[in-house]
Amino acid sequence: MMGMLATIAFAATAQAQETPATLGASNHAVDVAIAPPGGSPTFADEFSGKRIDPANWRFDTSRNRAGWYNNERQYYAPANTPANARVEKGALVIEARRETPKGPDAGGQAYTSARIVSTRPMGYGFYDIRAKLPCGRGIWPALWMLPPNGTWPAGGEIDILELVGYEPGLVHATLHSAAFNHARGTQRGGSLKMRTACGEWHRYQLDWKPDSITIGVDGRGYMRVDNDQPGGQAAWPFDRPFNLIMNVAVGGDWGGKMGIDDTRFPQSMKVDYVRYWQYR
Repeated sequence: MMGMLATIAFAATAQAQETPATLGASNHAVDVAIAPPGGSPTFADEFSGKRIDPANWRFDTSRNRAGWYNNERQYYAPANTPANARVEKGALVIEARRETPKGPDAGGQAYTSARIVSTRPMGYGFYDIRAKLPCGRGIWPALWMLPPNGTWPAGGEIDILELVGYEPGLVHATLHSAAFNHARGTQRGGSLKMRTACGEWHRYQLDWKPDSITIGVDGRGYMRVDNDQPGGQAAWPFDRPFNLIMNVAVGGDWGGKMGIDDTRFPQSMKVDYVRYWQYR
């Protein structure tokens, strides 16, 4: 799915969310056990402090004035906007609200939210993100990854978790590259029916290795893509570190396909922790 590392990185980040209603793919479904390695994680944010740690996360507001891609309807708030992003009761809260943004970079939006990006890129390893997702027509929470520079889709994209609110019992995991992406109708991914996807805590997990990427929930991988296709970087750009992104979008070509239910705001995604074990 969905940036001040470099100007070119903004383009990669924004374009990566050009997602039509057909984004979800179930052509690489599996059912396998996955688990983090033993020992302490290489990086972890338990969100146990009083604020979002700027050493770990930055706020992406790069497309507010021009408007975000996918015809999304939200304005992403800057840092120090606790209505949209805060630490509360030991969890990160990203909250989408039905309101007119007050920032000088507002582009006529009627909704506010937040999009935060890891300050450090991370590569091969096991990622474990415990989160509670919002639901409701027009809500589009995501946990995903992009490289710090380059263009989309050539740079690649890893969607660890996406949910569109009009399908509250279905989560999606998808990979994009130059040769395999939704614009071509060749995206590779999987979907999982999960009755408690909305409003209950789950662990969204990524097992990223040089020869495969497996994505799952609560210790079971439901999507795996192997590095077994010709084409070099066009098929497998997943050989360098990416940045982790967490956001709640509103509307858009996929998330807003069935409209937006304004009676359901505010809507919040909560993240208990982000943990990453680097593979060496």
